[in-house]
Amino acid sequence: MADAKPLLRALGGEAVWPPPMWLMRQAGRYLPEYREVRAQAGGFIALCTNPAMAAEVTLQPIRRYGMDGAILFSDILMVPWALGQPLRFAEGEGPVLEPLRDLAAVNALELNAVRERVAPILETVRRVREAVDAQHPKTALIGFAGSPFTVACYMVEGHGSRDFATTRQMAFTDPALFGKLIRTLVEATTEYLLAQAEAGAEALMLFDSWAGLLPPSQFRRWVIEPTATIVRHLKRLHPSIPIIGFPRLAGPLIGEYALRTGVNTVAMDTSMDPRFAASAVAPTVGLQGNLDPLALIAGGGALEAEARQILAAMRGRPFVFNLGHGIEKVTPPEHVAALVRIVRSGG
Repeated sequence: MADAKPLLRALGGEAVWPPPMWLMRQAGRYLPEYREVRAQAGGFIALCTNPAMAAEVTLQPIRRYGMDGAILFSDILMVPWALGQPLRFAEGEGPVLEPLRDLAAVNALELNAVRERVAPILETVRRVREAVDAQHPKTALIGFAGSPFTVACYMVEGHGSRDFATTRQMAFTDPALFGKLIRTLVEATTEYLLAQAEAGAEALMLFDSWAGLLPPSQFRRWVIEPTATIVRHLKRLHPSIPIIGFPRLAGPLIGEYALRTGVNTVAMDTSMDPRFAASAVAPTVGLQGNLDPLALIAGGGALEAEARQILAAMRGRPFVFNLGHGIEKVTPPEHVAALVRIVRSGG
C-alpha cells in the first residue's frame, strides 16, 4: 500500500501524512495557461467536448503544482446536456437551460443517448490517465458528476439561482414528478460514472452543491437516498473504486450522509468546523476540505493560519486537503504554490 498513489491511500482509509491535496476547480480561470486554451476553444461546451483541449487543461495544475489529484475538466451540466436538454453557457450569465417543468419534459429525456454523447469526455479521461501514468505516476485521476438534486436544480430552474425556489417547490408539491426526474438522473449519473471508471478514472466524486438548501426530511429523500443508490450501483461493479461525496452546507447532517450513502470520503464545505466533522463522521470514512477560497486569495499569514488549523484538526485520520468550494478566478497562482508548500510541510 505504501507504493500506491497518496490520494488513493487516503481515500482508501489510510491516515497519510502530510495529507494528499488537490483543489476544486484547480484547472480553471485563475491560470493564464487555461485562459489561453479557453480562448481557442470557441465556447465552454466545445472545450468540455474537445478531448485534446480538455486533457490539456486537466493536466495544467499537475504540471505547475504537482497536485496529488487530477480532476477531469468538465461540468456537472454535461449530464442534462447528454440527456438532450438544451444547454448553453452565456458570457457573464452562467448556464442557461430550457426549464423542465412537466412530465412531458421529463419523459423526453434520452437516457439511451448518454453514453454516445459523452464519448468525447470519456476520451479525455483516457488521455489524462495515460498522461498521468507516464508523466505524474503519483497523481490519481478523479472523475466526477453532479449529484441528482443539484443537477435537477438547474434543469428545473433553467439557470443558476440563490435559492432554487421553483425546484424546491416542485419537490414539495409534485414529489411524483420530481421523483421521476431524480430517478432519471440517478440512472444517467450512474451510467456516466461507470463509463468514467471504465475509461480510467481512479476515484469518483459526486458534487451536491445545493444540498444545504433542503430541510432535513427533504435532504434525506433527495440527497442521501439518490446518492446511496448511485454509490451502491458503482460499488457493485467497481468495489474498489473510492467515492467522494460533497453535500455542501449539510451542517449537522454530515454524519448521517457519511453513514447512509456509503461514500469513502466526505468533502467539507467552507462553513464546516473540521473538528465537528471529525467527531460526526466515523474514523473509517475520510474527510476532505475545507480551506475558504478567499483565504487563498488573501495569501500570507491569513492563508497559513487557516491552512494550519485545518491540518491540526485532521491529523491522525484519513484526510485530503482541499478547498471548501471552488477556487476563484482572481486567485494569484503564487498563492496556490504557497499553499502547496504549507500542506507538504504537514502543518
